[in-house]
Amino acid sequence: MDAAAFAAVFVALYVAHSVGDHWVQTSHQSAHKGRPGWVGRLADARHVATLTATKVGVLLPVVWLLDLRLSVPGFVAGLAIDAVSHWWADRRTTLAWLAKVAGKGEFYRLGAPRAGHDDNLHVGTGAYALDQSFHHLWLLVAALIIAIV
Repeated sequence: MDAAAFAAVFVALYVAHSVGDHWVQTSHQSAHKGRPGWVGRLADARHVATLTATKVGVLLPVVWLLDLRLSVPGFVAGLAIDAVSHWWADRRTTLAWLAKVAGKGEFYRLGAPRAGHDDNLHVGTGAYALDQSFHHLWLLVAALIIAIV
């Protein structure tokens, strides 16, 4: 494995994740991806599709400009594992469940608006912090897969 290739891939995925999760994701996707049933599943799928397209759009020029020697199967497998893990976490109930079984349920609820009130107008919640750190872990896994396969 080329450590420089891994580092370049990880940085590209990290930046693309931030752009795709915050700038590219639509308000509709954000508001509906955690809903039960097909409405939520499809909103989440559309979000992950645009997020993955953003990652491809950032990663391909990096690969080309830095002349990285990556395999197509590694590229596809890495992005696939990232997409699946992202979709799973963004269904919200799944990540809330993981936080609960990991003993982080209280932290997950930190900063959440109270029922009937919109009194937390920032993204600094426990749920957001756990969501992003979960995604970052899988970005690392994806970058390793892309760099070594």
